[in-house]
This record gives sequence, structure tokens and C-alpha cells, in this order.
Amino acid sequence: MKKVKNQKKSMSDKTSRRSFLKKITLSTAIATGVPSILVASSKNGILRETRLMKSYKKVSSNDRIQVALIGAGWRGMEDLKTALKVEGVKMVAACDLYDGRLTRSRELFGKDITITRDYNEIIERDDVDAVIIGTPDHYHSIIAVDALKKGKAVYLEKPMVQKIEQGHDIIKAEKSTGKTLQVGSQRVSSIIYEKAKELYEAGEIGELNFVEGYWDRLSALGAWQYSIPPDASEKTIDWERFIAPTVKRPFDPIRFFRWRNYQDYGTGVAGDLFVHLFSGLHVITGSLGPVRIVSTGGLRYWKDGRDVPDVFIGIYDYPKTSKHPAFNLVLRVNFADGSGGGSKIRLVGCEGEIKVSWDGVTLKKSKMPKAPGYMIDTFAEATQKKFLEEYNKMYPPERPEMQAPKEIFYRTPKGYNDTYDHFVNFFNSVRTGKPVLENSIFGLRAAGPALASNLSYFQKKIINWDPEKMKVV
Repeated sequence: MKKVKNQKKSMSDKTSRRSFLKKITLSTAIATGVPSILVASSKNGILRETRLMKSYKKVSSNDRIQVALIGAGWRGMEDLKTALKVEGVKMVAACDLYDGRLTRSRELFGKDITITRDYNEIIERDDVDAVIIGTPDHYHSIIAVDALKKGKAVYLEKPMVQKIEQGHDIIKAEKSTGKTLQVGSQRVSSIIYEKAKELYEAGEIGELNFVEGYWDRLSALGAWQYSIPPDASEKTIDWERFIAPTVKRPFDPIRFFRWRNYQDYGTGVAGDLFVHLFSGLHVITGSLGPVRIVSTGGLRYWKDGRDVPDVFIGIYDYPKTSKHPAFNLVLRVNFADGSGGGSKIRLVGCEGEIKVSWDGVTLKKSKMPKAPGYMIDTFAEATQKKFLEEYNKMYPPERPEMQAPKEIFYRTPKGYNDTYDHFVNFFNSVRTGKPVLENSIFGLRAAGPALASNLSYFQKKIINWDPEKMKVV
């Protein structure tokens, strides 16, 4: 009899699990509005889900978009390679200040593409519909505004700008021209962040109170010690054009190829990496940004002549809004992380947490009991008895409830690339005129707090930020 009872219980558990998985599948398909297949299993109390990549409609030859790359360094090249995987996209031109990258562009994309050191030659061309801007940060706003005014759609790598005030120039140009501009923080289009947003908005972790994020590394390349080609010289590099918007200096190939290490051309770890974490957090919560910013850190390991820190910590106060309660955020980057590095965002609420990683989302539930418990050993015996009588009246024993999985993991399919999704959204907007997911306003609301973190660090003071007007106050 006992055996039969246990068999019935086992069958009941399996049925409940199947029903639970079916509900997840249906709710996810409804929430995303796209075809998706979920494959889930429970192991050691952990539920796992796989969501397959979205399917996209085919485009006609008349809808072909011709793109040019401005800034053919590593990130620009990666962007272009991904963009060309989107159906109906053709590459026609490349611009860079180092001749070797222009030669490599023709090796990769065909000898017939146009190559130049002058971006103006690119944006003047009638056969260029859109430009991908992957230059160092100090050229972002200059080229983006010029390209928009010439009628080009713009995919602009993050951070959107090097200086906060430049963001408003881009916002103005985007609005006045009506052309598409999308900032290249690809997490905004990621199915990982879609899922995290869905879980957050469903109230799965209760009321949000704290968020932490980090992006640590343990490699020379990860710390921006980029390779310098043996033919680097004033002949092969347009140094004068490179330094034109900033301080005039003698030719220095290290500054040219490792530009992220210098305030003249980059935005430090805050502009390069914090901006990703801000973008992702704002997607999940619907937040406009913090109101109070303070940062610290230092140059702890990579003492190679750089003038930006390699360990950086930011602390942020987010106010209560219609989208979220007030909460605190802590961000960190460590370029000499002996644990091996990694990246994660963790949103903590009063009933659980959402952890966002490279390959998925983990939901962990831990609800506080209704009965608070008690510590009465130091009370007199009569007082203990009276306390227990009142306590049991206030918190009577309840019927046991079924226990859901305490931890659920949602995994991306093998080979998933959120940059591809981001480019699909960009090109769809170019074709249809519909809004992008990460326009210049969203871009500045992510870049602004990151750049204000640099102000706090270098000026050694608290920065007050207006997330609606997007400016320091």
C-alpha cells in the first residue's frame, strides 16, 4: 500500500512539473510575441529553460541596405561582420586612420569596396544608406552628427559620447533629421534581458531594493593592451587627424592603438563597461537613471602609462518612480581579477533575486516566512507562556503548501549573439522608420551616469544627476 501511495505521489509530481513547464512556455511566447521553443528540465531543484533565436522575415532585393564602416578596429570589424549576417545588407566602403586596417577590409570584404582615411568621403556618398561608427570615443559625436545631417542612418558604438554635453548634440541631430540612430549596447536587444525584464515585471522577486553589477577581467588584451603592428608609423597612420579634436601631441603608436587607456580619446572603464551595465539595468527596470553618483578606485596593476584606473567602483542612488521603487546600485570593474574575471548583474528584491549572466538568467526565490519567529529564552517562564499564547493566536499553524523550484535557470541557445539581434532591430528601423530600442535619449541615459562616474572619481566629489534632463545638477 505504501508503495502504491509513493507511486501516485511521484506521478502527481511529474504531472505538476509538466504543467508548470507548459505554463512557462505559453507565457514566454505570449510575452515576447515571437515564435519560441522552450526546453526545460529540473535537476537538483533547478529548472532550466532554453529559448531558441527569433525567426526573421526575409527581405526583398529592393530593401537592400548598403553600409559603410567608419573605424575598422576590432570592435568595428566585429560589428560589421555581424551586420552582414542580417539578410539584405551589403558593405560598400570602409574608413580608418591606419592603412593596414583598410587593406584588411579589402581582404575580407572585396577589392571593390571604397577605402579612405576621411570619413567625410563616406557620408557624402549616395550609395551609402547607413554607417557603423566604431571609432575611438572622442570621434563619436562628431561623426554621428555629421552623418545624420547627410541623411545617413547611424549605428553608433557605445558609449554614445565622450562628454555629457555632446549627447544633447546627437539628440538634437537625430530629432531634426528624422534619421535612424541606434547606440551599440547590444544587451538592449538581448533575449536574456527580455527574460529578466519579464521576470522583474511579473513581481518574481518582490520589491526591488538593491542591484549590483560587475565586469572583471584577467588578461592583457582585456585590460586594453592591444597589439601594435610592426609597420605602425606616421606614414601608415593619419596621426594629425586622430588628435585633431583633442590635445596636440607627438606621434605615439601606443596612444593610437591603445586609445582606451587615455582620457584624451576614451572614457575609461566607466564609459567602456559600466555603460553596458547601465543599459541592461535600465532595460530590465524601465529606469531613467540615478540621481546621486559617487565613485572610487585607482591604478592598481596596469602601470603602463595609462591615465585611467584599472579598478573602479561606482555607487548610485536610484529614486522611486512609477516603474520601480527606490534602490541602490553598486558597479565594479577590476582588470586584475585573480578569480578569473566575469560579468554579472544581480537584482535583489525582498522575495528573491534575478542574476543576469552571459548565457542566461537565474531566478532564485527565497520568501520571508509570515511568522517572524521568536527568542524568548531570557523571559521569565510565566512571561514565555503568555508570549506563546499571543504569538500562536497571531500566527496560527497553516496547512503545508507545495514547494515550487527555488532556482530556475533560463539559458540562451548555443551560438546566440545579441549583437545580431541588435542589428536586426537597427535595420528593421532603417527600412520601416519605426523607433529603435536604443535611440540617442536612451543612449545618453546610459552614458551620462557612466561619464558622471568619471567626474566623481577625478574631481573627488559626489555628482548629482538629473535623469530626466540628462545633465549634472
